[in-house]
Amino acid sequence: MKGGCLHRLLVNKLCFGLVVLLAVPILVLLLEGAPVLTFLSSTPEQLKAFSQGFQQEQEQEHLGHDVSPLLGSSGPSSRSHTQSRTKLNKDFSYESFRWQPHGCEMPEFTGANFLDRMKHKTLAFVGDSLGRQQFQSMMCIATGGKYTPEVEDVGWKYGLVKAPGALRPDGWAYRFPTTNTTILFYWSASLSELEPLNTGSSGTTYALHLDRPVTFLKTYVSSFDALVLNTGHHWNRGKFNENHWELYADGKPVGKGRFADLNRAKNLTLHSIARWMDSEIARHPQMKVFLRTMSPRHFVNGDWNTGGTCGNTIPLSHGSEVLQDHSSDFPAESAVNGTRVKLLDITAISQLRDEGHVSNSTFKAKASTGIHDCLHWCLPGIPDMWNELLFAQI
Repeated sequence: MKGGCLHRLLVNKLCFGLVVLLAVPILVLLLEGAPVLTFLSSTPEQLKAFSQGFQQEQEQEHLGHDVSPLLGSSGPSSRSHTQSRTKLNKDFSYESFRWQPHGCEMPEFTGANFLDRMKHKTLAFVGDSLGRQQFQSMMCIATGGKYTPEVEDVGWKYGLVKAPGALRPDGWAYRFPTTNTTILFYWSASLSELEPLNTGSSGTTYALHLDRPVTFLKTYVSSFDALVLNTGHHWNRGKFNENHWELYADGKPVGKGRFADLNRAKNLTLHSIARWMDSEIARHPQMKVFLRTMSPRHFVNGDWNTGGTCGNTIPLSHGSEVLQDHSSDFPAESAVNGTRVKLLDITAISQLRDEGHVSNSTFKAKASTGIHDCLHWCLPGIPDMWNELLFAQI
C-alpha cells in the first residue's frame, strides 16, 4: 500500500434522520465490539492505497438539512455514535477532511450518483457493528439525510424481521423505488455459520463453524450485486464466552488445539470465506465482493472496560499521509490473495483519524457509564470515507 493525503471533507452535515431518531444506550453499543481499518488503491481494480493523504477543502455538502426521521422508528439504530452533533462536542472539524489518492481522480460521490450507478442493483453489508456503521453512512448519503417516505422497508424479503422479545432484527434492507436500488445490512460478527448445540438446556451454546459461511450468505448471496464483508473485533475470549461460542471445523470441535489461539481461528474463517466467495463470483460474475479490513481502535491508558480513553480532538495530529505497500491488516490481505475478492483497505487511513471516534468527551452519557467509545465513529465521519472508496470500485 502506498500513500496519499487528506483534504477537506464531503460530508459536513449530520444525517439527523438516522441520528437523532434511533439512539440505543452507549453501553450496549460498546459491548458489541470494535473495528479496524485500511484503504484504497488508485486503480479501479484494487482497493490498496497509493501515496494517499488527507487534505482540507471547502465544504461540500452531500447531506441535507432536514432533521425529520429518515426511516422511522423501525429503522436501523444509529445508536449513540451518531449523536455527536447533539451532545457535548461542538467541534466538528473532524468532518472536514476527505481522502485524496495521489495520481487518481476520485469520482464525485453523491447520493444521486450512487443510486444511478446501482440502478436495479443490490448492495449488501454483512458484518459487525462497524459494518452497520458503514451501512448507516451509505443510507444517509443515498437519502441526502432527508425524510424519504418513498423508500421501502424490504427486510422481510431477506428474513430481517424482529423476533419476539428481540431488541432488533438481525439487519435491515431498504429499496429506493426510483432506481430500484436496495441497500441492506445483516449482522454477523464472525461471518461464520452458528449452529445451536444443546438447545434443550437453559444456556444454549453454539458451534461456530470456522470453515462455513454464515447461513444468510448461503441463502441470499445470488441476489447481491455488490457485497462488503467485515469481521474482527469479536474474536476475543470475552466475546466468545459471552456469546457461548465453541469453535468447530470439519464438523468437529477444535477449540483445544491450535485454534485455541483465536487469531488462528479468525484467519481460517477469513481464508474460508474468501475462497467460498471466489467460487460464488465464478457462478455470478456480475457480483463484486469486498473484504473490508479492520477498523482501528484508539484506546490509550487502558481498554474500553479498564479506563481507556481517546480524548484527542485535533484532526491529523499524527500525520495526513499513508506511505506503505501493503495493508496494515495482513490477515485480510492474505485471505483475498489469489481470489477475485477485493480488499477494501481502510485500516491505515482510519488510523490517522483518532479524533473521529464517539469517545467519552462527546457524550453526557459518560457521567453515568464512565466508558469511552474509542472504537465506533461519529457520523458523518470516517465511515463516509470508506464508502467513497467503495463507490470508486463499484
